[in-house]
Amino acid sequence: LDFNDKKERISLGMKQLKPHPWKDIAERYPEGAIVKGKVVSITDYGAFVELDSGVEGLIHVSEMSWTQHVKHPSKILTVGQEVEAVVLKVEEDAERISLGMKQLESDPWDSIETELPPGARVVGEIRNIASFGAFVEIKEGVDGLIHVSDMSWTKKITHPNEMVKKGDKVECVVLAVDKEKRRISLSMKHLTEDPWDSIETTYPVDSEVKGKIVRMLDRGVVVELADGIEGFIPVSKLTTEYIKVPADAFKVGDEVPAVVTEIDQNNRKIFLSVVDYFKNRESAELAAWMDSHKPGENGTTIGDAVAPKKKATKKKAAEKPAEEAAEKPAEEA
Repeated sequence: LDFNDKKERISLGMKQLKPHPWKDIAERYPEGAIVKGKVVSITDYGAFVELDSGVEGLIHVSEMSWTQHVKHPSKILTVGQEVEAVVLKVEEDAERISLGMKQLESDPWDSIETELPPGARVVGEIRNIASFGAFVEIKEGVDGLIHVSDMSWTKKITHPNEMVKKGDKVECVVLAVDKEKRRISLSMKHLTEDPWDSIETTYPVDSEVKGKIVRMLDRGVVVELADGIEGFIPVSKLTTEYIKVPADAFKVGDEVPAVVTEIDQNNRKIFLSVVDYFKNRESAELAAWMDSHKPGENGTTIGDAVAPKKKATKKKAAEKPAEEAAEKPAEEA
């Protein structure tokens, strides 16, 4: 191949006895062709497959499966394994061949819009939970997301694990399908009608209800009614006695009778009052209720504690000189 007369050397080559392995590679391995080869090495991003002597192709990790989320090629392939693949792209000058395994099977997302139109009911398994929602495997390789806001019409859910856990089988309604981004929006709450649509009929103003305290706030309590609707009772409407905060006389789990005082359908709020519930009832019934919800300790109510102060204030005012009262405007007197 080369003669150097000054150093009297001759360079020889063996590979030149055979044609270059990448010559006419596109004709021998056209795109779309199904080929067989042996896995010769595995990296983090894919597996190299020997197709012929001196010719290797790469199966990228993203081209290994439609259905599995392959984190590393070694989870699917091993060195020395015989595999079948589809030629995706050939770059003769760069001596690169891109291969795919998943193309040997049909893509489950190709017919997803026909199989799962909006409104369809599906059953799946909770595969993963995030702070914003739960991922449901509807069929092999196809996951949908139930956003936390689509889990209940009535409950204010802060985390999906309040409603579901990993491994649960759940029924959902398909809200939307984005084939290009491979996303499916699901809903649990759309399995039933929104109870707030008929709230004014179900709970008209002045109607009597019973519920259970589910959350305590400084300004009142949140009560869950029979159908999951949550109502709010201000602290001033919990008892005729004076209490600073609901925890002075109530606790989570207490059952309370109340009257509907106001409905704000747009903001999905319903206001209740225990005080108004006892307005037209026998005094003995009110007394029994008050006795079971006494604020303070040792049976002494906060109302009793502040009462003497009010009396003393009145007495002190009565003892003021008459001329001081006379100086006030007539309307104040």
